[in-house]
Amino acid sequence: MLNGIAFAISYMVLYLLAVVWREGFRFLFNAQFFGADVASLLPQQLTVGSFLGTLLALIVFSWVFSYAWAWLYNAMSQRAQ
Repeated sequence: MLNGIAFAISYMVLYLLAVVWREGFRFLFNAQFFGADVASLLPQQLTVGSFLGTLLALIVFSWVFSYAWAWLYNAMSQRAQ
């Protein structure tokens, strides 16, 4: 659950950075991809629906992935004993 919250907070911080300081956002976002201009591929306008949809998808995906990872870890650690 905490992983989903962390993803949601980071998504909202990056969104706020994109609204407040566009060039800082572009620098930070492109730095994740070793300087490739990936920020130019993002849409220029972000609607409320797409913002909330992306936020919900990030939360759900991160929770499901974390749950699956924990299940796999526990299954492997029981098998190792």
